Amino acid sequence: MKFLAVCGFGVGSSMVLKMSIEKVCQAKGLECEVENMDISSAKGTDADAVFTSFELGEELEESVNCPVLPIKRYMDKEEVGKAIDKLLESGGE
Repeated sequence: MKFLAVCGFGVGSSMVLKMSIEKVCQAKGLECEVENMDISSAKGTDADAVFTSFELGEELEESVNCPVLPIKRYMDKEEVGKAIDKLLESGGE
């Protein structure tokens, strides 16, 4: 699976989110590729899901063709894990 971790500039918080996603996927035995990037780049990138803040989520939902998973606490592996579980349950594999 390919996931995007997106923040406004694609540097700080998206890197933290990327690391959380990778750790959760590893713990769940999921093979995934995670890229962190800014919101403009994300709009033109194919992925299985986009992880981002609630603030950027609405804008991304209008411009990407995959599920957008808003995350409040980027370092919270439990929250990230629940988002991934929800994605898998909805058939987003």
